[in-house]
Amino acid sequence: MSLQNQLKTVLLLGGLTGLLLLIGTVIGGKAGLTIALIFAGGMNFFSYWFSDKIAIFMYKGVEADRTKESELYHILEELSSRAKILTPRLFIIPSSASNAFASGPNQKKAVVAVTTGLLKLLTKDELKGVLAHELGHIKNKDILISSIAATIAGVISYIAMMARWAAIFGGFGGNNENGSNILELLALAIIAPVVAMIIQFAISRSREFLADEAGAKIAGSPYGLASALEKLEQNVKTHPFQKNGTTQATAHLFINNPFNSKNFFELFSTHPSSEARCKKLRAMRF
Repeated sequence: MSLQNQLKTVLLLGGLTGLLLLIGTVIGGKAGLTIALIFAGGMNFFSYWFSDKIAIFMYKGVEADRTKESELYHILEELSSRAKILTPRLFIIPSSASNAFASGPNQKKAVVAVTTGLLKLLTKDELKGVLAHELGHIKNKDILISSIAATIAGVISYIAMMARWAAIFGGFGGNNENGSNILELLALAIIAPVVAMIIQFAISRSREFLADEAGAKIAGSPYGLASALEKLEQNVKTHPFQKNGTTQATAHLFINNPFNSKNFFELFSTHPSSEARCKKLRAMRF
């Protein structure tokens, strides 16, 4: 399963990059392609390098007190040792919603954040499973991969928005004598962002499966994580995060979708269903 998901991520990232190059070339030729690449590179660098600070600030996280949260620190340090990575900084998010995420550009700057609601809801074994899952993200460099995917998808959406306005007002040279070129440009501008979002979400789902597998191995058992995922599935129905543009854009960070437990169309979901994840976890054999 691990190799299959890794290959899937490579193919999806390649497809997302190809889509960016296509829309950049079609809309602006070589100049448009160059601008798109520079824009994507700059945004990638910023979002990747400052991902930990942005995420913690966004959710009002406070670094955990080592004295008050000594047991939590002990669990995290033990799991980090088993994962053979540096122990990340630990933050507490004041929220009744039960969730957790990992962020940061590398192991040295990695952070793990858990909500107060999660600490109240889960047993020790379940908490171990969740923390191990987040360490799996760090070990697998998922923060880098998801940042790249989100940034490229964002650039495609931005360029597509400019293309829609250009098609309406005759931009990009204004040499479309017949309506077909304008319609083609408009169709590309509408379809490309949707395809980009679908690919981005598919990457996010594949990385969640990989983090589940890695987390189960780090924790030494898949059952704590599976049980935790089932509890989080139920909790989000009554304690979702406040839904706004900012937090919706970071939904992929969390171990469980912070806004809704189910999506009728998996293509538009940042997370696999908890049912599918738990089934894979409980089928694991060490």
